[in-house]
Amino acid sequence: MPSAFQFQCHLVLIFLAASKGETRYLEVRDAGEDDPFLLLSEDLKRELSAGQIYRRSLRCIDMLSIEGQFTFTADQPQLHCATFFIGEPEELITIHYDFVNIDCQGGDFLKVFDGWILKGEKFPSSLDHPLTTSQRYVDFCESGDIQRSIRSSQNVAMIFFKIQLPGNGFTVTVKKNSNLFPCNVISQTSSGRFTMVIPHQHRNCSFSIIYPVVIKISDLILGHLNGLFLKKPSASCAGVGDFVELLGGAGLDPSKMFPLADLCHSFHGSAQMKIGCDNTVLRMVSSGKHINRVTFEYHQLDLQETDTRKENSIEEFCLPSI
Repeated sequence: MPSAFQFQCHLVLIFLAASKGETRYLEVRDAGEDDPFLLLSEDLKRELSAGQIYRRSLRCIDMLSIEGQFTFTADQPQLHCATFFIGEPEELITIHYDFVNIDCQGGDFLKVFDGWILKGEKFPSSLDHPLTTSQRYVDFCESGDIQRSIRSSQNVAMIFFKIQLPGNGFTVTVKKNSNLFPCNVISQTSSGRFTMVIPHQHRNCSFSIIYPVVIKISDLILGHLNGLFLKKPSASCAGVGDFVELLGGAGLDPSKMFPLADLCHSFHGSAQMKIGCDNTVLRMVSSGKHINRVTFEYHQLDLQETDTRKENSIEEFCLPSI
């Protein structure tokens, strides 16, 4: 994995792991002394009474996984800042501008991106998102008061901002909304269980786990229509409108990852694979003609598991970095 991308992804995961008690050793290089990722667990442990709004200041590089009101005030020119937002798989994120004081004419900007982007790689990929790349950016300096609230299409979103004059800044309120049929998801944890359902929708959905993992698919229904299972070609998934693929790689964008396995037959049982990539993605492609469903569970691949090879192990395609 390129060191820069690995560093950025693992910083994000330090945030998430700290809140779950799963923080692992990370040698931080080229990071500032004021590392905001190490402070997330302290924020999340605060208990709020009913109806109380959580508030805190934002840092230039920050991560939020809870609702609340957040303020950034520049104490010096800040040229390259970003805040990552993440919710549970079944949540969407709404970002509302409460107050904005930036110099748009002087080169400042404040943009929301529908998804995450790191080192030029996007999640969800351009192939899997309902909007074009340009539509996924909402620039406050262009929209102003016309669009003060932006809702994400999945459980992740982010803001980019550049503020040059000390004292200027903004305040946003972050809320989460339920999503009955989660599609594209980045997992907050290195282990879990999830069921993805695509009900008669022509779309592609990806579930991303930024860890080497053992993934076990326990139930797969493809081409389900009126209680019947449609037969699929036996040769391969080529030309099949509904299938599931497993991808692995070192980046964030599923469209740039290495295809590891295709599943185009419905089954009830268990199919387990070890994937030693830094990022593992389960992606469902749906034609929209049927109700497709897949249930799977996953946990982080440890060193002992990588040393013990199995028939369905595919860690050789991605050397583990743990």
